[in-house]
Amino acid sequence: MTYIPLELSDLVLAALLLIANGVVSIWFRLGLERSLAIAAVRMVLQLGVVALALRTIFALNSPLWTVALALVMTAAAAFEIVSRQERRIQGPVAFALGAGAPFFAGLVATLFATTIVIGPDPWYAPRYVLPLFGMMLGNALSGTSLVLDTVTSAAVRDRVAIEARIALGASRFEALDAILRRALTTGLTPIVTAMATTGIVALPGMMTGQILAGVDPVSAAKYQVMIMFLIAGSTGMAVVAAGVGAVLLITDERHRLRLDRLS
Repeated sequence: MTYIPLELSDLVLAALLLIANGVVSIWFRLGLERSLAIAAVRMVLQLGVVALALRTIFALNSPLWTVALALVMTAAAAFEIVSRQERRIQGPVAFALGAGAPFFAGLVATLFATTIVIGPDPWYAPRYVLPLFGMMLGNALSGTSLVLDTVTSAAVRDRVAIEARIALGASRFEALDAILRRALTTGLTPIVTAMATTGIVALPGMMTGQILAGVDPVSAAKYQVMIMFLIAGSTGMAVVAAGVGAVLLITDERHRLRLDRLS
């Protein structure tokens, strides 16, 4: 089996299904046709720019350019995380947490994969590092966003109960224990569901792409299993870091609930 290249006309044909979604939105008066069009255009432009950037970076094979693109990806992820929060933490510290949690988790998982599991030569080859880091970062982004939103929303909703526990002598982590556990569960649920349904309900994008490119299905499945394990690990690290960080940010060293720090 050989790789079948796609032409521009093939992409136009595939876009007909997206147009069908727009028709559904208009027919049922959902008001999503504009959002669908903007998201589609944004996706195409972003993928086009990233593809050209990756082609250049792959050719250069430079650790400096690899790190630079990884930092740009992290900054974009942090912006998405902060913008998704209904009650966001004020100040640059929120952006730092939104960037730090997924970046640290993605970095650890990517370095583990390239230095121990896969072992490419060199280990920092951008062809391996950037795609892996992107997958780790994207999934950690979702988990981090869910955790932060759950912690801040629940803290506002359960303010009286939290302050009552603190008044009775509980520390900030004891007072927010139930909320933190609920937030961690919420952040980890998507990856748990994805692992449980992978292979039976759906073939993941990476495995499908490799099969379409001519890779043996068994080899593609091995890579997919590795990726799912890495994603689960990185998401877990990001979720815990974000949850603990959120608790620290909405309280102070005197174990007082500081909802004034939320916008």
